[in-house]
Amino acid sequence: MLLGVSDDTVRRWLASGELEPGSEDGVATVDGVGLASLARKRARTVEDDGTGVLRSARNRFTGLVTDVVSDTVMAQVTMQCGPFEVTSLMSSEAVRELALEPGVVATAVVKATTVIVERPDPNR
Repeated sequence: MLLGVSDDTVRRWLASGELEPGSEDGVATVDGVGLASLARKRARTVEDDGTGVLRSARNRFTGLVTDVVSDTVMAQVTMQCGPFEVTSLMSSEAVRELALEPGVVATAVVKATTVIVERPDPNR
């Protein structure tokens, strides 16, 4: 499920009226606009981390560091953030300062000028 919840949770949302049920050719469906609205409503907001710093980056992925590959200058840090793998390239000095190693919980903050969006071709 795109929202990371079980089919039973979707059924509860339908039963409680949080989602409107639909039907297409006799198959139960959920309207994409309604689902998107519910996803935004239920999205967790970024908690105040106590630093008093305002950020322009909105894409924050908290997860578990799964791998760190370093040389003397650069490092590759891989994290598992829910069902998504996030990889960051940074200085080896930053890895040491942040004490990044497998098993550590960290947050990847992404601010990108280019985000590529893909979807299946509905005509295929």
